[in-house]
This record gives sequence, C-alpha cells and structure tokens, in this order.
Amino acid sequence: MTPAWRHLPRALRLETSSPWTPKTCPSLSLGAFWRSVTKLGLHTKPRMPPCDFTPERYQSMPYSRVLEVYREHLSPELVYFPEPLLLHQGHMQWLFDHEGNRYLDFFSGIVTVSVGHCHPKVNAVAQKQLGRLWHTSALFFHPPIHEYAEKLSALLPDPLKVIFLVNSGSEANDLAMLMARAHSKNTDIISFRGAYHGCSPYTIGLSNVGQFKMTLPGAVGCQSTMCPDVFRGPWGGSHCRDSPVQTIRKCSCAPDCCHAEDQYIEQFKDTLSTCVGKSIAGFFAEPIQGVNGFVQYPKGFLKEAFQLVRERGGVCIADEVQTGFGRLGSHFWGFQTHGVLPDIVTMAKGIGNGFPMAAVVTTPEIAKSLAKCVLHFNTFGGNPMACAIGSAVLEVIKEEKLQENSQEVGTYLLLKLAKLQDEFEIIGDVRGKGLMIGIEMVKDKTSRQPLPREEVSQIHEDCRQMGLIVGRGGLFSQTFRIAPSLCITKPEADFAVDVFRAAVTQHMERRAK
Repeated sequence: MTPAWRHLPRALRLETSSPWTPKTCPSLSLGAFWRSVTKLGLHTKPRMPPCDFTPERYQSMPYSRVLEVYREHLSPELVYFPEPLLLHQGHMQWLFDHEGNRYLDFFSGIVTVSVGHCHPKVNAVAQKQLGRLWHTSALFFHPPIHEYAEKLSALLPDPLKVIFLVNSGSEANDLAMLMARAHSKNTDIISFRGAYHGCSPYTIGLSNVGQFKMTLPGAVGCQSTMCPDVFRGPWGGSHCRDSPVQTIRKCSCAPDCCHAEDQYIEQFKDTLSTCVGKSIAGFFAEPIQGVNGFVQYPKGFLKEAFQLVRERGGVCIADEVQTGFGRLGSHFWGFQTHGVLPDIVTMAKGIGNGFPMAAVVTTPEIAKSLAKCVLHFNTFGGNPMACAIGSAVLEVIKEEKLQENSQEVGTYLLLKLAKLQDEFEIIGDVRGKGLMIGIEMVKDKTSRQPLPREEVSQIHEDCRQMGLIVGRGGLFSQTFRIAPSLCITKPEADFAVDVFRAAVTQHMERRAK
C-alpha cells in the first residue's frame, strides 16, 4: 500500500525548501561553489530532486554561540566536516540546516533513521502515546510493551522468542555478553578485528577499532580474531560475497567452493587453539561490519565459525544493530543472509527510527540461565513511548514495503556505484547488500592502500557542498558508508551517484594540479 503522503504535490525547489531567502552555507558561498563545479562541465552539477516539505524558520541560538557551547560544555566527540552542520529539521530522507539548506541524508543518523525522519505515522503514534502515558517502569504492565513483544517475536525464528528491552546498542551487547557467560559458565568471548559492538566499559573489549581502544585495562576475557575481509585481507576473490558486486581480485574458485573462506576459517581455528580456553563463552559477529566500512565476509564463513564456537561450548551472538529491520533487502535480519541461526540477537538503531530503544532476543534456555545468575532489571527499557514507536516502525516497514524497496533501490544504487570503479582508479571497492553500501577509497587498485584521510575528507566535504550527506568508516576512515532511510527512491539514488561522481572528479582535478 502506497502511503497517502507520497501522493502530495511536490513543489520544485533548489538548494532549499525554506520559505525565507537562504543564506550561504557556512563554509562556501553557493556562487563560489557552482563556479568551482562549472569548471568541470555541466554534467558535474547534479540537480537535487524536489521535496514536498517546507521547514520551519530556524529561531534558536546563532551558529557562533552553538560552537562556543560545544567547545565549553559538551564532550569532545567526532564531528563531521570542517564547519559542523547545524541541523534544524528533518523530513523523510531530507535534512535541513539552520540556514535552510537542504541535504539528502544517505547516512540516516549513523544507520538509525530506518523509515524516514519524522515519518508521519510514527510521529502520530508518538504524539498519541505522549498524551497517554510516558513511563511506568517494568514493575507494571502496560499494553504497548506486550503489543510490541508479540510483533517483534513473530519476526524471529524459533527458539528466539524471549525479549529483553533496553535503550541502546551498547547496552544490548552488554547484556548479551552477560547472557553468554551466564549460560556457558565460561569467560572468553571472540569478536572480529574491525568490529564495533559498543563503547561501554564492557563492550569496549569487543570493539576492535583503534580509536575506540583504551590505554587503560579494559574488559576481561575479550579476544579478537582476523576479520575475513575479502578486499583488504590476505585472501579474496571474485565470487566470495553475497552481493551483486564482487571484489576486483581474481580467483579460480569453482562456484561452490571458496579458497578465501577456507583460509579465514583456518585463522579462526588458530584463534580458538591459541588465544582462548578449551571452553569459551561466545562469539559476536555483525552480519556485515558497520564501523569498519560495511565489510562483507566470504559466503559460508559464519556458518562454519558458528559450528566451531558451539563445539567449544560457546553461544553465537548476531549483532543486528546496523543490519536488521529489512536494511539488507533480501531478508529482514542479516543473520538470515548467512543461513545461520544465532543463540542471541541484539538490535538497536533502526528499531526505533531514532528513538532510544534496543533489544536482546534469545532462547528460553539462555534466558533461564541468566535468571539463575542475576535479577535483570532496566528502568527505562520497554517504556510505553519506545514500545509504541517500535510497533509503528514495524507497521510502516510492512505497509510501505520498505524491505522490498531496500532490495530494489539498494541493488540499483549498488550497481550504479560499481560502475564508478571503472572510471576512477581511487575507487578500490564497492560492496554491500540492500541499502548498506561501502565505497572504499584507495591510492590505486594494485596496492589497495587506503587513500589518505585528508583526501577522503575533501571528497566528503564536496559531497556535502552539493547536498549529499554520507558516512565514513574503516580502520583508516577510508570508506564511505551509504545507508539511507529505507524510503529512498531511484531518482534520489541517481542524484547521489551524480554527486559522488562530481566530487571524485573534482578531487582528481585537484590532484592533477
């Protein structure tokens, strides 16, 4: 069923949908920007698709004061762009800054806004629940939590039917670690190098990305193993990935076997033999690595790794924080694309379309093991607001066929981006599935060495100047992460490809000079 709001007339607008005269972007005037682009020809001036939404006028503190408050009172976190964007309002796949400039959001709040910013149905449900009941705690029953539990459990295979509701991905993975240790009576947990499972005192031990590691002692019993990255790793070929696009590396493997998968499994076995005890607590894996640049593993790897973990008495945890809720298109959950059944599934981000919400789903047996060790309690987990919004998100995904849209538009976008590899030597790899796409930038395709961070940052800024927001990832911040809301259209995908092509073209001209 096509939602009614999609039939609204679309007013043609340019860089802004604001009713007032827009000011220039903070870092470059519009005129100067277009003059710089015009030097490359008309094809490098992508025309932004129209938007049927007019934002409110920004009336909060001036940009200069925002910067002062940030420097004086807020934690020093990673912020994109030389002059950070001050975002004011959002509508579906669009964002508007404080000056009325419009952006196509292809990162969705770090893979979080699943069905669109301020989706009309989700907004209406939230407003209704806001006027009825905000909070009670888990000591009392309230209808939204039971309605949501019924809907979510119906989307997971047996025996994954016991749901623990929490507030964030880190919190969910914290709880999953506790479950694994309580059930197995073991300590050691394995995760991939390049993995990100959170930044809490517990999960920071599972996250193996340099900037999230501490020089102080961290979580005990967390061990890393080689990431089976078929593009950057030591082994990889032309048939490894579950994706319409394969690596540029060649191999002689038959369709039903993979030399790279065999080699990476040997590395996993080596970790089991040398880095952990004879019995382990578990193994964490993202179906596609998120922070590391949307890295995909060879087909069959997770299935064999899960078997090896279970032989050691461990449980297998699928971290669906970024891959779940239809983002990969072909399946609702990322683990389903690998043909595996985890013992525990963690989820967050897209579960609430940006509202703080997360969940851990496990088996009755593991839930009982946890209950024997500790009385788990969460003050805000499963609050009425979160559960009402979570239910609305599931309904929108189904009613608007957003998983199917992710498959169709995501594959269309992925194939168009893959063609850019033939145009540019510095685009080393295009990979992904559905609307989770990585573009890895390299010095050259032969060495596959990462493009220097400052050069990637220039391309990133040029995309922003043309109205496209994308993410960054990878151990060297060398990969662009594309993960828009699941409601995007093919014309918007075309615009994103045109912008990215123009940005890389500008960069190549700068290098030539």
